[in-house]
Amino acid sequence: MIELKDIAYVRSGSADLAAAVAFAVDVVGLELVANADGVAWLRADQRHHCLAFVEGDSGVLSSGFALRDEAALAAAETELEGAGVKVVRGTAAGARGRQVRDYLTFEDPFGNLVDLVVDQVVLPGPVDFGRTAGITEFGHLCLDAPDVREAYRFWSTLFNVRVSDWIGDQACLMRFDPVHHKLAVFKGDRPGLCHMNFQVESIDDVMRSWHFLRERGVEIELGPGRHPQSTAIFLYFKGPEGLTYEYSYGVRRITDEQAWRPRYFDPDQPDAIDLWRGPTRRPGTQFQIPRRPR
Repeated sequence: MIELKDIAYVRSGSADLAAAVAFAVDVVGLELVANADGVAWLRADQRHHCLAFVEGDSGVLSSGFALRDEAALAAAETELEGAGVKVVRGTAAGARGRQVRDYLTFEDPFGNLVDLVVDQVVLPGPVDFGRTAGITEFGHLCLDAPDVREAYRFWSTLFNVRVSDWIGDQACLMRFDPVHHKLAVFKGDRPGLCHMNFQVESIDDVMRSWHFLRERGVEIELGPGRHPQSTAIFLYFKGPEGLTYEYSYGVRRITDEQAWRPRYFDPDQPDAIDLWRGPTRRPGTQFQIPRRPR
């Protein structure tokens, strides 16, 4: 079984790199680490970056997950190929662009491109946030698939992924460490990234950002509210080129694996998505760019 250690990053193609970077820094609050040769890297914590914009067509390029070491990467390649999944080993140039020592890329059964990486570069200095949003870390990412049950079968068969909760057949919330979910799959007709999440220090940060975003005319997709599954207080908002960001505070941690039982929430119930019963709609998706020759 392939053991995921953490989420690593999102790589997103951008037709307007300057606008994408400006929003990520000035509105989301990320630090611009570097911007060169059509690639901009942004961070929220000690990872070199959690988000990379690559100049070109709009859309998701890949989502990255970290493995322990090169032996784990080689074993993952063998296991994926044994399961009939086509694997492409990374190049030296690709590793530099991802700020990792080595990586491989595969396509899940639904068309989402995923990188498995080892030795992601860390930056020991404090984050120079673009604004004070209270961000503490890159929290989770959410992919789309037409069948969330099949998606869970794929991830749980090959990876150390466990379901924490179901939202009908609309969403599967999954963990590979004590955090309630670091990977989620939402029902969607096309592969893509539903959203990327940033944890913040307090509920006050969520509410201050809500006012900040409204004052600047940023589209609020969902929230402020509180998810009954993770207990997190949330706020989803739309960035340029269809990329959805989320702030959240207070995510549940599952520390007793033996005692936890996944729960099933009916999405038609008024408080299945938001305990505060605010208006809810599905966050938009930035669609996947199909694999291209490198």
